[in-house]
Amino acid sequence: MGSLNQLKASFEAFTLDFKLPSGTSRGVLTQKQGWKLKLANSEGIIGLGECSVIPGLSPDYSSDKEYEFKLTEICQNPTHFIENRELLAGYPSILFGLESAYFDLKNEGKRIYFDSAKNPSGFNIPINGLIWMGEVSYMQDQIAEKLAAGFSCIKLKVGAIDFKQELRVLEGIRTRYDASQIVLRVDANGAFTLEDALWKLEELAKLDLHSIEQPIKAGSWNEMKSLCKKTPLPIALDEELIGINQIERKIDLLETIKPQFIILKPSLHGGFSGTSEWIELAEARRIPWWITSALESNIGLNAIAQFTATYNPNLPQGLGTGGLYETNFEAPLKIEKGNLYYLK
Repeated sequence: MGSLNQLKASFEAFTLDFKLPSGTSRGVLTQKQGWKLKLANSEGIIGLGECSVIPGLSPDYSSDKEYEFKLTEICQNPTHFIENRELLAGYPSILFGLESAYFDLKNEGKRIYFDSAKNPSGFNIPINGLIWMGEVSYMQDQIAEKLAAGFSCIKLKVGAIDFKQELRVLEGIRTRYDASQIVLRVDANGAFTLEDALWKLEELAKLDLHSIEQPIKAGSWNEMKSLCKKTPLPIALDEELIGINQIERKIDLLETIKPQFIILKPSLHGGFSGTSEWIELAEARRIPWWITSALESNIGLNAIAQFTATYNPNLPQGLGTGGLYETNFEAPLKIEKGNLYYLK
């Protein structure tokens, strides 16, 4: 691969347009910005990674100017940061991009990030179909499309419209499909208040759901611990993990809250090294997990899919975001019948 000391790095911003405005508990998204991060060795081989942020959620993003200032610093001496990744513990999206580019470079710039991509027949990963927030009719149309496409696990965002309306949407699915036919997950993105969280969980549990992600805002460990202890519906931590970078703090969080699941996003939870650490700690405590992309382009999604496949997951993962955009980068990925396929 050549000497690490001879690596050169550069970055380039890009913007993706959503096919349709996509509603989240943080508002409606119409565009998504990211940065390509490239590493080149003395032989001219280029490794490609993506630095992907979600404004208001990514802990390492405050403005394009500040973000690109950090990227410039890293590009001046990429080897230093590759060899000392702990320096980027507070910059998970940049670490994700740098690790991706480095792994690609080690595999001769062929967009092979992990050994899972070397399988002659490729691989496939079970995934959930994501339903975006919006008017009830819009959500129902999305559900019909996902079911027609062969998904057996569907995830709905909740917390943006009237809760009773959201219950009716879920009830509409359950009247036609029981839990053995369709697995239902919901994601509140911290939208429930401390006062109403428990009764809402009780109402949702009547619909035989798989789990709920982040019912209350992150940061209230004692309240979340109490919810996880009392809940009739399994709770998966998501935003709660953001910004928890030191292994001692990760252990403290898991042992204090004792969640039923955790959800991991490499661009938010410390790149691949940070995500691997979370998985090791969770499995040691018998806490199941799944991996979710965070609106990355196909560059980042390809790397995340290859990483996820190394664990041979049984639970459906959250990796189906590549088709949200009007245009995207080329990647050997295909979604069919509720699975994400990597095609050789």
